[in-house]
Amino acid sequence: MNSLFRIALLVLAMIAGTRSGTHDNSVFSSEIPIISQMYITQGTLYIPYAEIEEPFTAWVDLKAGRSRIDFYGGVAKTYQLGDRNDFGVIRKIVPMTDESLLNKITCFEVNGTSENQITAQSILPDMTGFKLVGEEVVNSIHCKKYQLIDTRGEKVNKYTYWVKTEPSTLDPLVEVGVPVKYEMRGFNSLLGSHYDHYYLIYEEFRAEQPTSEVFEVPETSAPCRDFPGPGANHHRTIATFNPMREFIHNVDDHITAGFDEFVQTHNKKYHEKEHMQRLNVFRHNHRFIESKNRQGLTFRLAINHLADRTSEELKVLRGKLYSKGYNGGKPFPKFSKEDVDDLPESIDWRLYGAVTPVKDQSVCGSCWSFGTVGALEGAYFLKTGQLVRLSQQALVDCSWGYGNNGCDGGEDFRSYQWVMKHGGIPSEDTYGPYLGIDGYCHIQNVTATAKITGYVNVTSNNADALKLAMRKHGPISVAIDASHKTFSFYANGVYYEPKCKNTEDGLDHAVLAVGYGTILGEEYWLVKNSWSTYWETTDTFSWLNVTITVESPHRPHTLPCSVKTPDLYTIYLGGWPDKLISSKLFLVEK
Repeated sequence: MNSLFRIALLVLAMIAGTRSGTHDNSVFSSEIPIISQMYITQGTLYIPYAEIEEPFTAWVDLKAGRSRIDFYGGVAKTYQLGDRNDFGVIRKIVPMTDESLLNKITCFEVNGTSENQITAQSILPDMTGFKLVGEEVVNSIHCKKYQLIDTRGEKVNKYTYWVKTEPSTLDPLVEVGVPVKYEMRGFNSLLGSHYDHYYLIYEEFRAEQPTSEVFEVPETSAPCRDFPGPGANHHRTIATFNPMREFIHNVDDHITAGFDEFVQTHNKKYHEKEHMQRLNVFRHNHRFIESKNRQGLTFRLAINHLADRTSEELKVLRGKLYSKGYNGGKPFPKFSKEDVDDLPESIDWRLYGAVTPVKDQSVCGSCWSFGTVGALEGAYFLKTGQLVRLSQQALVDCSWGYGNNGCDGGEDFRSYQWVMKHGGIPSEDTYGPYLGIDGYCHIQNVTATAKITGYVNVTSNNADALKLAMRKHGPISVAIDASHKTFSFYANGVYYEPKCKNTEDGLDHAVLAVGYGTILGEEYWLVKNSWSTYWETTDTFSWLNVTITVESPHRPHTLPCSVKTPDLYTIYLGGWPDKLISSKLFLVEK
């Protein structure tokens, strides 16, 4: 469906030609409704597999060769201007933050070329090949139902278009079409499953010519410019400057190009059937990332090493379990207002050398061991002045007797009990490297490096207690809700997920809190994750980029959900209104 919509307002004209592949239905031109080439429409794009509901507003003038499509109420504005320059121009107006500007509304512009000419983007499908298959009520509207079945090898794509008809305002004797819904369902016979599904609901539609002013850059925007750095990339440009093209014309070259780049970057190797499966997973994750980035959030997402993984596979990375009842920890000591007043405005234990580099737990639900070890490494540093890599693998292999399940999940307090029982935890050098699997325990053959005498529960729902604990005892093991795709594909910025759970059993991932501070009036926690250096994508340290910590991929990074604590204030970490965080404080044996 690569050609533009070419149905005149008063004269019905079907353009001869068919798509590549075979069709099991033919063209019935007399049954195709007349729809204007100039219109304004508003609706929502739904992509169930990618968990996306994206509102849009479109101004389309196919006669003049120009269009504009806004997403999320105008947060992201895209322009496809085929009437500018020799080969057209595409523009995108979005908030941009750099070293000197915060959320400056900025116009980015890319010129078309002879190979990639810019044309207007219809928001309606080209109905070449569609057949009237019946009538149906959609959203309480009586519609004619048109369908095209397109077979390409093992893929069978079914396109369905629901249109209501009404008398033309120019000639009451002529019936014109008004779009109601457009849907695509893709089935892969080799995989035996649906690989794609999306649909558009048209909530408003007016057959009128948009004014010229609609296609001009608003005065509130900075002058149009090219991208900083290496500039535009063709397949990325399609996804960001004209995302609707993929869903109206079924153009997915940018998906396959992005997937090829992903495979090469991360050295992925698949057999033929798995390659198709992974491409489809990548497709939906890519759509999710691009859609979220159009929302103008306080953080950005990006393709990373997890982009070919399903939701079930991502769940494996979240191995923090939950046990009800007392966990054996000591209560947090009482503190005074003076203690809180003496707290520094910010702490970052990385700057003092108390935090080891970011590690990769691999395909193993051992996050609980990384939170545990990170806290012990920090406590050992505070006691000795030495930063030593301690062994997560020892906990994975050997703490089963205390209720941990190796790569199938565990809890930090069970790990501390094991460390206390066995006289400490060995270093990575003495025990051996992290393997990412359930290995053979050989603790009796190595010497313990770091010993503890106990652990203390930091008071829940109390930011001051956590700050005091962190100031005196170093990094703290904490639990968060990491079940959301926004967390899986986090790149930089202040991460806030309103859907974060607020119950103990909803906290499914263990991380390491290594600092806190305030940026632009908002308080935050600085957190180290264990999903490799590919998880966060920025490679410069800047406090001005999208509000919060953007740092070296070789150092701890990120912010999980946003926490709003009643009777206190808003802080950045977790989104739980009733409970701040599940955390522990560790005491190194003297």
